[in-house]
Amino acid sequence: MTNEYRKEFFDRDYTVRESVGRIWHYMSKYKFRVILGLFFGLVNAGVLVPFYQLLQPTVAQAGGEITASAKVEQPREEASPKPQAHGKLDKALVRAAELPGWYRDLERFAGKFGVRFTDDEGNMQSGMLFLVTAVIPAILVFRLLLTFLFTYCLTWAASKAVADLRCDMLKHVEAQSMEFFGRVDMGQIIMRVNSDPGYLQIVMTTVLVQLVLAPFEILVSAGFIVHFAIQNHLVQTLLLLGLGAPLFFGPLIFIARRLRKYSKKMLEQGSLIGAKLHEILTCQKRVKAYHTEEFENVNFRLAYNLQLKNIKKALKLGMMTSPAVESIGILIIGVFVIWCFLFSVPLSAILPMIAPLLIIYKPIKEIGKLQVQVQETMAGISRVLSLLDVHMELPLSANPVRKDSFDREIVFDHVTFKYQTQDDPAVKDASLTIKKGQFVAVVGGTGSGKTTLSNLLARFYDPMSGSVSIDGVDVRDFEVASLRKLIGAVLQDTFIFNDTIANNIAYGIENVSMDDIVAAAKLAKAHDFIMSQPGGYGRMCGEKGNAISGGERQRIAIALAILKNPPILILDEATSALDTVTEALVQEAINNLMQNRTTLAIAHRLSTIRKADCILVMHQGRIVERGTHDELYAMGGRYTALCNRSTEQ
Repeated sequence: MTNEYRKEFFDRDYTVRESVGRIWHYMSKYKFRVILGLFFGLVNAGVLVPFYQLLQPTVAQAGGEITASAKVEQPREEASPKPQAHGKLDKALVRAAELPGWYRDLERFAGKFGVRFTDDEGNMQSGMLFLVTAVIPAILVFRLLLTFLFTYCLTWAASKAVADLRCDMLKHVEAQSMEFFGRVDMGQIIMRVNSDPGYLQIVMTTVLVQLVLAPFEILVSAGFIVHFAIQNHLVQTLLLLGLGAPLFFGPLIFIARRLRKYSKKMLEQGSLIGAKLHEILTCQKRVKAYHTEEFENVNFRLAYNLQLKNIKKALKLGMMTSPAVESIGILIIGVFVIWCFLFSVPLSAILPMIAPLLIIYKPIKEIGKLQVQVQETMAGISRVLSLLDVHMELPLSANPVRKDSFDREIVFDHVTFKYQTQDDPAVKDASLTIKKGQFVAVVGGTGSGKTTLSNLLARFYDPMSGSVSIDGVDVRDFEVASLRKLIGAVLQDTFIFNDTIANNIAYGIENVSMDDIVAAAKLAKAHDFIMSQPGGYGRMCGEKGNAISGGERQRIAIALAILKNPPILILDEATSALDTVTEALVQEAINNLMQNRTTLAIAHRLSTIRKADCILVMHQGRIVERGTHDELYAMGGRYTALCNRSTEQ
């Protein structure tokens, strides 16, 4: 396996707008939680307002410029006359220092109980002390609660949306035709379904939470700054801050664009690593047989080193974000202080703007970092959406036919089929008829089209031309579930789930009793070996059935086919990989399975199909000979050569 990522044929890039729209489709299912979270976020930001309102009077009192009540201006005797240029500013400070209405209401209410916040000179009293030490901390705790509720609601909705996405991805992949599975790397598809949606969860939780909360905080803080600046004739200072703010985003945009490229490489290489790991672990028998453990370890390390290079580059860029933003912030603050010094702006006019600026700094910084986070996740989102947008499903009939029985015949009418990855057709102009109850066998060399013929009957693929019909109904017009019930298959490579033997025998069949499972296992010659092992029918089969032998896997598959009881049976080289003793047991089980069924058998060992009603010989996709064993052998053609070669072996 190469250490270079192989881009899938369906991969493409998506814009942020496209991605957000698709993500919202999943989030909208839980919009009540999202709206509730937005409400908590809005209230959370609104709690900042009373703090800002109290800030200016507090600073003014501490500086001795005005009394806390601000009812009367009381100039200090020792103070030198202020320049006329600042007359407007001083009067504005008096107005700005007036305590908010809600504070006055609270003060009057407390006065009914003999509690005073300030004395006649505006000095702090015990009531104010209580307000500062008890009420304000209570408000802060309330704000923390709101933050928790806000984050919880959005995170809950995002987690549910990502779970839905993963399920939809699996459902979508399962709906694709076998043509799709023949063209993709399954290890990488597994990574896309399992790992890549995690990047959407980052967007939906971390990014969405900040994207919602930060604007509220910025809006409240910026609103206060603008209001205060206008009241105090500090519009020029406000413009200075406004010009400096965009500087936050310049380096972030530059970093984010470069970061997206490395993030895409990280995801692609991570997908390759996952696929390679899956391949190594599922091919352990071959690895051990050829003693290539060290070779695979070296290749895996090389692949991971490439991943580490991309991680380091992305990490360096990501780590530049905070220093860049903070450096610009320090520069703006420095320019702001110099500006205030040059224009003799008093401290009481600066400090009330500093607090909102300090609070607004964090959400602005977070929004800037969102650009980086979004670009980091866009590669993962594009991979997810690319998979969801590939459509290689077999078309479904507008009026599907349901059929519960097989009554007459199967007809292949001038069928031609070609795989997209091959130049020549796998099946060329094939015509045959299989009557109900017949046993028809197909033989031929490797790549002659035998298995493709059976796949067309099961409708794993659709023919390019011609048709396959059952009782006169084109298989393309069948309801898929109805067609699958009519056809059962026992394949050479039997796939067993890592589940109990009983569950593997009953796989996909509803309302099955243990007695039915045991009866099917006995007909499949599987009951004895099942009961001879610890756990019996409750024994786990292991990954891909590796805990049991090949012959045991075949007999479990035959038991499943017996339990399913389909009228049409496909046998695809079901005994070709078995030893002589095991083959005899499996063949006896197959004979039991074939009773009263119409069978299409793909044969490798010709001894198993001598009694077939009709044998088809295929070569380069065409049916070149047909007849019984005796008829074909007497012809002295390809079938005779195959029989002689089989006897020599």
